[in-house]
Amino acid sequence: LPILGSVTGTGEMAQGAGASEERDEGKGDSEEVERVLYVDPMEIELGYGLIPLVDPSQGGDLLNRITMIRRQVASDLGLLVPPIRIRDNMALESNDYVIKIKGIEVSSGSLHLDSFLAMNPGNVEGDLPGIKTHEPAFGLPAVWISQAQKENAEMMGYTVVDTLSVLATHLTEEVHSHAHELINRQEVQRLVDNAKTFASAVIEELIPNILTLGQVLKVLQNLLKERIPIRDIVTILETLADYATTVKESEVLTEYVRQGLARTISKQYQDEEKTIFVITLDSKVDQMLSESLIKDEFGQRIVIRPATVRKILDEVNGFVEQASQKGVQVVILTSSSLRLYLRQLIERSLPRLPVLSFNEIASNIRIESLGAISSEVLM
Repeated sequence: LPILGSVTGTGEMAQGAGASEERDEGKGDSEEVERVLYVDPMEIELGYGLIPLVDPSQGGDLLNRITMIRRQVASDLGLLVPPIRIRDNMALESNDYVIKIKGIEVSSGSLHLDSFLAMNPGNVEGDLPGIKTHEPAFGLPAVWISQAQKENAEMMGYTVVDTLSVLATHLTEEVHSHAHELINRQEVQRLVDNAKTFASAVIEELIPNILTLGQVLKVLQNLLKERIPIRDIVTILETLADYATTVKESEVLTEYVRQGLARTISKQYQDEEKTIFVITLDSKVDQMLSESLIKDEFGQRIVIRPATVRKILDEVNGFVEQASQKGVQVVILTSSSLRLYLRQLIERSLPRLPVLSFNEIASNIRIESLGAISSEVLM
């Protein structure tokens, strides 16, 4: 797999195997072995036909686009994404690509250069001739069309994007989905060092006297796993300092931090009128789930019949579809004591559906319920 380059955030590309020819032979062999041993935090492998995306002489702008993605993620989540390595892979089909996290494939897709991807936003009637597919980031039905069809597709109401934007959107989604895997102790140390200018007192009190860097890392990973930004690191550290003297479980500390970040969380899901659309739980369902919590050596979780889980998911999916037809974002709203465990119960089937607690909704936010998960799921 020849290395095409890696994006560090400055737009520069690290040189690949060809740049090593002038090195001392022994040193070159040693460095080559060390590079094989190292697992890149994130990488993209491209089929041969997609190499023009990286070649500036052919109009390829992938390196600059990745730089923009890393900057946007830093702005959105407060996380500095490590360099993203780009390689070609002759074993792939010509138009295919693979996205890897720590050497393991997490997603893949296929692109058609000099074509456009047309997606129906849901209100367009009429089909387009082309190669039917699914948009790789979110799995939406789509069709690859030629440049000559682009204008007509837009007039019909289709959302039309170019090839590079398809790949960039997919990569951005994977970064957000796996942000908790990309942060490490080194990045936490950088965040803490940057915060010392504004919060030296709380840092001196908290680290390492009350919590280790690893314990802070676990809380930040828990936040990022549910796409909660960690930009407000000072509030996060202050909240940890308030509760960590009596609480050591990272899951419980995370719930306290989430409540401290209520305005940040509310802003993510509110509409222009400061309204959050929610799915709630019938009181009997809430009671049943609370009574189904068990604790063992692996932690605490909800244990209920698979048939009940399926009924809950079916009702939730119905509300999600209803919200989609209204064009609104929806979240599940429940108590603080149940929030995490309900999230764990549904995350495999509904990984992008947020689960919030009442304490995470800012006081100036209006709540509008689309309905409640009914007691019928218990039957």
